[in-house]
Amino acid sequence: MSTLALLGGSPTLNVPFRPYMTIGAEERAAVDRVMSSGRLSGFIGAWCDEFGGGPEIVKFEAAWRAKFGVKHAISVNSNTTGMIAAMGAVGVGPGDEVIVPPYTMSATAMAPLFYGGIPVFADVDAETYCLDVDSVRAAITPRTRAILVVNLFGHAAKLHELRALADEHGLALVEDNAQSPLATERGRYTGAIGHIGVFSLNYHKHFHTGEGGVCITDDDDLALRLKMIRNHGENLVEPLNVADLTNIVGFNFRMTELSAAIGVEQLGKSDRLVAGREAMANRLSEGVRGLPGLSVPVVREDCRHVYYVWGARYDASKTGVSRAMLAKALNAEGVPTGEGYVQPLYMLPLFQKRVAIGGQGFPFNLTNRHYGPGLCPVAEKLHHEQMLEFWICSFDLSDAELQSTIEAYHKVFENLPALADFERRQAQA
Repeated sequence: MSTLALLGGSPTLNVPFRPYMTIGAEERAAVDRVMSSGRLSGFIGAWCDEFGGGPEIVKFEAAWRAKFGVKHAISVNSNTTGMIAAMGAVGVGPGDEVIVPPYTMSATAMAPLFYGGIPVFADVDAETYCLDVDSVRAAITPRTRAILVVNLFGHAAKLHELRALADEHGLALVEDNAQSPLATERGRYTGAIGHIGVFSLNYHKHFHTGEGGVCITDDDDLALRLKMIRNHGENLVEPLNVADLTNIVGFNFRMTELSAAIGVEQLGKSDRLVAGREAMANRLSEGVRGLPGLSVPVVREDCRHVYYVWGARYDASKTGVSRAMLAKALNAEGVPTGEGYVQPLYMLPLFQKRVAIGGQGFPFNLTNRHYGPGLCPVAEKLHHEQMLEFWICSFDLSDAELQSTIEAYHKVFENLPALADFERRQAQA
């Protein structure tokens, strides 16, 4: 049995993993073409041909519509601004409640606040880490306006069930699909099952434009409202004879021509890029499946998991070694391993102090909701005790490196008694 690197042995992997690279000659040529044109943005914030952007935006949005089989694709400059636009488009206003998960990037829960909406946290499913349908159902009140669901780590939430629940109560279902491009549930792409789906093209994602995002919908009215919120919509109220002015305020969420040109090329590679992450994650799961106390990511029936993050659950009671010590041992072997992902969002100071917009506590002064510990016990247990993550979208592993990663896991688990003894001695020191 090899000695763990943490205990003085040699690490399994000696060289850091190469960063995941998606940019190639096609993107460089696209950028050169746009630079040569001199037209780096094509938008004008008024009713004219350029209200919808320049030629690269038009081409990019058409490609996105075709890829995801939807009527409308509205480019934006980030997933965050896309979610803000989506909250505005579905009519969120002061005091309206929006059900959100606590276990996600913070931008999800921030989006309703821009319109005075109140984030209401529902718990997550212990296996997929996405919103739990029963918890969402219990959170619905007469003040609920929308459900903002996240398809976390590359796996779909129970979207068809959530869509049925939303339709039953007259609510909007908005998907934060930043981490799950080309994931599916029941043969349909995530992002295309809710009333609006929002995608990220941030540098860290499966494919990207540096920064950027896209909103998709099959609803003509929502599409128009998204476009108006994106680009100074207050200037279009009279030309388009818009009757409902709700949330049509002067944002600039516009994507550049450069980003759109890169996006067309990246979208053309998306099947290959996503399949590469999926194959790598599946091999890792098969390679470490059955190790004591470790539960590899679940893939629900009729779903495709595209693995933005390979998130495993760990049960320290089965091994006698804490999660922190296990992660420390894996990192010492050369396998970058994180713990917990993010703390439940309601523990952020913004929610604990109930301070967001202005100095009078708005919009929390419109509700008696509080955000204390214990609100979402499954999410809290995942964060504090169980979650181990490998950021599979951050690295480009060769077959040999992937095999060495699997071997590093086995090495650490074969040395659990020595690791437990080391941890005990450290605690006593």
